[in-house]
Amino acid sequence: MFLREIQIPVSHLRGVGPTSLNQLKRLGIETVGDLLSWWPRDWDDRTSRQSLAEFERTKSLHSEATVMSHDWFGFGRMRTLKITIQDDEGTMAELICFNRPFLEKQYPVGSRVVVHGNFHWKYGSIQSSSFDIELEQHARAELVPIYSLTAGLTNTQLRKIISRASSEYGRGIDSELPQRIRETCLLPSKQEIVKMMHAPASLEEAQTATRALIFEEFFVFEYALGKRAMERRGKLPELIQPESVKIEEPASIQLSALQKRIIERLPFTLTDDQLRVVSQINHDLDSVSPMARLLQGDVGSGKTLVAFLAAAAIAERNGQSALLAPTELLARQHAENAARILEPVGIRIAFLTGNIKATGRSRLLSELAEGHIDIVIGTHALFSRGVTYRNLSLVLIDEQHRFGVMQRAAIIEKGREGSPEHQDPHLLMMSATPIPRTLALSVFGDLDVSVIRTMPLGRKPVITHLARHGNEKKVYDFVRHELAQQRQAYFVYPLIEDQDGGSLKSAEMMKEKLEKEIFPGITSELIHSRIPEDEQRAIMHRFREGSTRILVATSVVEVGVDVPNATCMVIEHAERFGLSALHQLRGRVGRGPHQSWCFLVYSGNLTEYGKNRLKVLHETTDGFVIAEEDLRLRGPGDVGGIQQSGYIAFTLADPVRDADILEQARTAAFSLILEENQSL
Repeated sequence: MFLREIQIPVSHLRGVGPTSLNQLKRLGIETVGDLLSWWPRDWDDRTSRQSLAEFERTKSLHSEATVMSHDWFGFGRMRTLKITIQDDEGTMAELICFNRPFLEKQYPVGSRVVVHGNFHWKYGSIQSSSFDIELEQHARAELVPIYSLTAGLTNTQLRKIISRASSEYGRGIDSELPQRIRETCLLPSKQEIVKMMHAPASLEEAQTATRALIFEEFFVFEYALGKRAMERRGKLPELIQPESVKIEEPASIQLSALQKRIIERLPFTLTDDQLRVVSQINHDLDSVSPMARLLQGDVGSGKTLVAFLAAAAIAERNGQSALLAPTELLARQHAENAARILEPVGIRIAFLTGNIKATGRSRLLSELAEGHIDIVIGTHALFSRGVTYRNLSLVLIDEQHRFGVMQRAAIIEKGREGSPEHQDPHLLMMSATPIPRTLALSVFGDLDVSVIRTMPLGRKPVITHLARHGNEKKVYDFVRHELAQQRQAYFVYPLIEDQDGGSLKSAEMMKEKLEKEIFPGITSELIHSRIPEDEQRAIMHRFREGSTRILVATSVVEVGVDVPNATCMVIEHAERFGLSALHQLRGRVGRGPHQSWCFLVYSGNLTEYGKNRLKVLHETTDGFVIAEEDLRLRGPGDVGGIQQSGYIAFTLADPVRDADILEQARTAAFSLILEENQSL
């Protein structure tokens, strides 16, 4: 029987009364299976003992002592017992027994006891109010599990309940993992794991059991991902190679005739990474199963051009492509670039958002349904009611982390509806926020992953400076020098407007100050999410053509803004932005031949943690390094878009901390799936 299948109510256990039952229920523990799966969060090492005088050097003490006296303080219901103890070296300490008056009778004066607890100096003496105490003859040298608790339930009580459950129902528990996997990966059985977690003989034994449980969580997850990929695509996702492993280049890059024509017309040369990824995608498009690929690359690495080339290959096959962008600003920029690059070779482009006028929209939808449009680029309108496709064969999703699972499913369903065989369209998701390898293996574990690392020739790395609030004048002087060279600049703020006279600068307030006091006579404009789309488009057009020299903004300019003449990015209150957002904002400059700079202006009372975050941006322009550090500092649950992407909450496993176990489990799970398929 599997552990999760032990459905016996905990009320059947001796010692679990109505009060304990309610306490356990608050923890989500209702069955014996739940109880035995309530893993310790830590273990107290009670195999060695310390003097009370060592309380400042260690987190918790495990000491032998003699009870010297009982005292009481407070009155009525607040009357509290205080036990004074003395260890063998003569050091005295006080045990404050809140809600434990019964300890007076259990441990009379003169008793030899073993005390384990957290001690501190208070009111002129060494004290502890969080402690376990036992008579010396009953105390064992052991590793004691520490559990997450609820009000009224102590670790001692929970340990006793779990010990009873383990002795009565702990035998005969089957392992969820196949025996071959356990033997290959040197993992204990589930029955052994339960014993080693709740009653370990040593810390090493507890760590072995914990690692086995983490492996099991990852294995089950990766096995499910692999099975889903096999059902949908007929093949497993590619195993992502570690950074240190050199990826072999294909013997020859496979390009279609139309792709070659497009590339020949470009005024620049594609990077080796771009060509390699185009070839990978072409191989997927030739497969009988639909592509499911994540294309990630740093800001400005040329992902969009790769997507256009993929759409061109689909157009050659008389199929349609839809490129989904999170904002109208970005969608329109993609449409303009696509028209410039693809229309000269005969590819028909359309732009669709919710703001398209009714008359033009009706004609566009008709052309789309009849198959007269090869590539449609837009926002959520692409999968709205009334939009139909003749043969939607490829779905391209830009800035994928800005879309939820349901939104991605909706556009894929549009392709299934429009397919003659009702087959899923090919899917290519793009991310300019580099995704750490650990998350690529878990969150996007059912996708093949392509990476563009090299930047286009001629791009100069953006130089990043940190500036403390109060030193803004130096930043403004530098920007003034760049503006004198006929360059342009961004100023980004966390707020649109002042909020209750707070200390944070806002875009509206600073736009006026920059225009009137700091850079008088230099044209500036304000852009943020509350400005209508048409006006935003006009503002960006003026900034792009150079009639506006300074753009004051919020994070609305994080993506989709490409102005080669802009060389300065000033982000004030930089500590208010995530690392990935800061990196994206920095990527708005450095898109032309000129040297560019980014200034991160931070609060004067910034913590060491906050300073360390900003130092990452100062020390590297590699988005993958930044993404890994962002994940390490913030944790996977906080990284933008992860929860939308279907990220599951593991019980013990952590994809970042346990990356080595994750890779081992993924390899084992995929190997098992291949074996199962070969035996069919």
